[in-house]
Amino acid sequence: MRAHIGDQLVVESPSTGAVRRDGEIVGVAHEDGTPPYEVRWADTNEVTLVFPGPDAHVQHFSHQSEAERPQPTLPESGKPALWPFDPGDVGRRVAHERRRQRLIRAEVAERSGVSASYLAYLEERPANPTSGTLNGLAGALGTTVRRLRGGGVDLPPGGGEAGYHPELRELDPEECWDRLATHGVGRVAVTTADGLAVVPVNYEVVDGAIAFRTAPGTAPAAAVGTKVAFEVDHVDEAMSQGWSVLVLGPARAVTEPDAVRRLTEQAHTKPWAGGERPLWVLIEPERLTGRRIDTD
Repeated sequence: MRAHIGDQLVVESPSTGAVRRDGEIVGVAHEDGTPPYEVRWADTNEVTLVFPGPDAHVQHFSHQSEAERPQPTLPESGKPALWPFDPGDVGRRVAHERRRQRLIRAEVAERSGVSASYLAYLEERPANPTSGTLNGLAGALGTTVRRLRGGGVDLPPGGGEAGYHPELRELDPEECWDRLATHGVGRVAVTTADGLAVVPVNYEVVDGAIAFRTAPGTAPAAAVGTKVAFEVDHVDEAMSQGWSVLVLGPARAVTEPDAVRRLTEQAHTKPWAGGERPLWVLIEPERLTGRRIDTD
């Protein structure tokens, strides 16, 4: 069995009538394409290491020839660089938007008209896609070429026009938790010595509570021992749609060594602001509300 990144691994047993399971191959252990593979399963979006058995087969997608692929530029030394490269800005934004929508590469490739192998290449290595490729990817992801190129990243979201026939509706608690998901960037509103402050923090969802880490003496640390508001939102510029979720509840410092260690080990990301941030703060929701703007 041999595979490339972007191929599909299908597991099914016709003789036993077992339920079919498939996923995108996102990692290949050996250069010749032999197992094991890292597979992102379509039903759970989880990535696991798989040693395929006799009930598995690979569904190949068309792969571009070397002549069709963007070639790496040479560093100043003039010697070829070693693979793999870090992805370029466009590739990072494409991968981020695809994962945010929980799409596998094969779906985006089919919608955009590019090969799955080139999409994998774009997401994992610096590349200079054509305007046609970018237009196809933007359409498949429901965004714009400008956003994939990073245009407007220094501007606040929501600068576009309102959509036709907008409808504002309430989100139920389950929908709110779905949007909070497991982690991201949110804003916490606290009272500091200088007055009210609203500051962004990287957060985690842990056992039905909001957790973030900061440094003692900072504005987010002022949340400890008080009731705070925590807000997360998303704006879809292309569709003039968006949603927001608001959490209200008391905040406390996490001081138990085992709890601190577990939070640190299981955190999805380090605070983007950098520096030492040893204080974990936990917000326990007393009230959870959300709203969404839909358009025709």
